[in-house]
Amino acid sequence: MAAGSYDAMILLFVMKVILSEEIEVRSSQSNTATRLIKLLFCRNTPAIDPNGRRSGYPFGPNGTSAGSWQYPDERFANMKRVKKTPDDDDDDLASLPDSDTHTVLVDPDRKLGSNPMRLMGIIVVCLMVVSVLFSVSVVLSDLPSDSIWELSEKRVLEVEPRQGSEDGVSQSTEVPKDKLLGGLLSAGFDEGSCLSRYQSVKYRKEVSHKPSSYLISRLRRYEALHKQCGPYTESYNKTLEQLKSGHYTGPSECNYVVWVSFSGLGNRILSLASSFLYALLTNRVLLVDPGVDVADLLCEPFPEVSWFLPPDFPLKNQFNQFNQESPECYGKMLKNITITNSNRLTPPSVYLHLVHDYNDHDKLFFCDEEQTFLQKVPWLIVKTDNYFIPSLFLIPSFEQELSKLFPKKDTVFHFMGRYLFHPTNQVWGLITRYYESYLAKADERIGIQIRVFDTGTGPFQHVLDQILACTVKENLLPEINREQHIIGPSGTQKSKAVLMTSLSSGYFEKVREMYWEYPTVTGEVVGIYQPSHEEYQQTEKQMHNRKAWTEMYLLSLTDVLVTSSWSTFGYVAQGLGGLKPWILYKPENRTTPNPPCRRAMSMEPCFHAPPFYDCKAKIGVDTGALVPHVRHCEDMSWGLKLVDHHDEL
Repeated sequence: MAAGSYDAMILLFVMKVILSEEIEVRSSQSNTATRLIKLLFCRNTPAIDPNGRRSGYPFGPNGTSAGSWQYPDERFANMKRVKKTPDDDDDDLASLPDSDTHTVLVDPDRKLGSNPMRLMGIIVVCLMVVSVLFSVSVVLSDLPSDSIWELSEKRVLEVEPRQGSEDGVSQSTEVPKDKLLGGLLSAGFDEGSCLSRYQSVKYRKEVSHKPSSYLISRLRRYEALHKQCGPYTESYNKTLEQLKSGHYTGPSECNYVVWVSFSGLGNRILSLASSFLYALLTNRVLLVDPGVDVADLLCEPFPEVSWFLPPDFPLKNQFNQFNQESPECYGKMLKNITITNSNRLTPPSVYLHLVHDYNDHDKLFFCDEEQTFLQKVPWLIVKTDNYFIPSLFLIPSFEQELSKLFPKKDTVFHFMGRYLFHPTNQVWGLITRYYESYLAKADERIGIQIRVFDTGTGPFQHVLDQILACTVKENLLPEINREQHIIGPSGTQKSKAVLMTSLSSGYFEKVREMYWEYPTVTGEVVGIYQPSHEEYQQTEKQMHNRKAWTEMYLLSLTDVLVTSSWSTFGYVAQGLGGLKPWILYKPENRTTPNPPCRRAMSMEPCFHAPPFYDCKAKIGVDTGALVPHVRHCEDMSWGLKLVDHHDEL
């Protein structure tokens, strides 16, 4: 029966009672209803019949159920007198103890205190409660199960605070449900060991880029392979024996790419992402040379098994000596024609020199024929300072796999970076404290990354003019009014926080003074901030690199970004943030370029030293004109970068 029918019956019943009964209200009996409720609903004082038997339900006298109880207009004819101790008072039912020795006197001739309407009210309430419960059950039974899961998933997760954090990082924070970045990240980590992995999403605006389901599945497969073949596993030890023996003894269960720590931090991050994608494409395990500071800057990206190369790796002491002339160098081998015939022997290891100064023989790495041979080699030692991913898209054997991994070609570094590069707790503390102190409350955050390649002591006026010309021309920063001291705000004042990064403090000081001394024509409030100014690059210093990594990451958290030409520092920031920056052109002859900047085609970094060679025709070719998704860079005419050509259609 529908809930509405129950309500109608109840109302009719109440009207019948009102019309048929003469109701006498006595002030001395005002507590009768209260006492009855306590009697009826007190489970520790059940109704007892004259024979001492407990009734099965408190509403039914004589042990009857509520269902067999007659309506009140029959004058309660079936109600009996039950025992009561002499010390109890009729009017003090509220003081009944929780003892089975107490009984209640119910007199059928008293009409329940000459106020049957009060009892009717109790019955009405009970029936209405049943009606409501029935209605709720009907509604819930009609909800699809997916709706319930959706409601559950919309809850906000909270990272439990840990006491006494040695890093001084606030560990209690609300984390949105998509902390796994649409499945990009694995859930199998101790959150406290790397707070940034799951908390970083709190500091970023939501972007439209979502990883493909195929990329997610390949990353989970890679994690399983890494767990099977990582350092000190049985498979790793078996493959290591081939390397120690110096002889190739046949196909290995696990093959490896060993990334050698080399160059500045921005270059290392870009080359590490490139090496990982190459490992993914060739079904290899990536092992990372930690160098002097990688472990201090980056969390482990893979569950359970480390990605760091063990310190007892046999070739580790030779990393610094490897170059183009090393006998292990693949380019050198090709040049000496020692492995160019069909019967060439497979070595247990090969050194790949992919640094910016590599020669034409080294660049043959990007040819399909050489990839076929390298596929057999168990150990590939890679030294590079390049983001060489654009040229991987020009290797025919990788083309189909890359298209499935990245349907949108301009998201490669964004996903590789968000998957691999999580600041350690020490660095995360630097990032979050600065962000909360200076950037969090602004309506808009603007990042300006300045890298000057001119020699001499800055700041340079032409660079400052270029920065202001770009930001004002593109409406990123408001103009100032030099004629008025105060401009009254029209409505709510909008605030902009400008994060500037540079080795020099000069540009920051000039811009800060300008927006302090003069009001903006729009009435906007502009704050200028710079976390550090190290004066010159100090690649091997731990704290220097912590600050550099902090500033790259902070730039990636801005809403709008301006970067300098040729700078890998800016490339990392734009890729992690999913931002298409305005790129400041490289000045020539200490003159401000006109125009001062342009918008990037994509958020992808630029490959500064690509090959220009057609492997099939064995002739030189413009590799920036072969496919629509690999173009020449905006800031370096000979460089290559990935774009999503569908955006231009």
